[in-house]
Amino acid sequence: MSRYRGPRAKMIRRLGVLPGLTDRIVEPRSGYTSQLVSNKKMSQYRIRLEEKQKLRFHYGLTERQLLKYVRVARKAKGSTGQILLQLLEMRLDNIIFRLGMAPTIPGARQLVNHKHILVDDDTVNIPSYSCKPGDVITVRNRQKSQSIIAKSMSLFQKPKTPNHLTLDLTRLRGSINQTIDRDWIDLKINELLVVEYYSRQV
Repeated sequence: MSRYRGPRAKMIRRLGVLPGLTDRIVEPRSGYTSQLVSNKKMSQYRIRLEEKQKLRFHYGLTERQLLKYVRVARKAKGSTGQILLQLLEMRLDNIIFRLGMAPTIPGARQLVNHKHILVDDDTVNIPSYSCKPGDVITVRNRQKSQSIIAKSMSLFQKPKTPNHLTLDLTRLRGSINQTIDRDWIDLKINELLVVEYYSRQV
């Protein structure tokens, strides 16, 4: 299944707030909330499916990509759910979003694809590139790249920088200090339900 390119407001009304998908505030349609309340009985499968969809749409992943991350997380030591979230948070496109260099994860992905971003002074154009503690994220030393990101940071409200990142605004330079803590992931999701959803596929 390919990456979702449809109306973002529709997904937010269905799944709740997804900060990585859009920076707009989406108001519920009249009668939509009462309709949700009336549908109280949800199957266990649907509950797990919706949690999986939240994760997928927030980080902008295809079904195949998310399944791959779940498989990697299951092989690692520790809580599979927390490791899964940490893997997704350490993606380059998400790090750029977290640093406030782009208003959304799709916007950050576009910056990476167009070669505006450097990791340890090397150009990286793969949004799924896995960053690690000690990596330094900078903007390409080119007027166009600098102006695009500076304009984006001035136009959109910058979220609070998580404790595992450091941002130098004057040099448009970010550094990764450590792996993110679960408390700093501002997505309301039960990651264990996502792992359970994929339990038969991994």
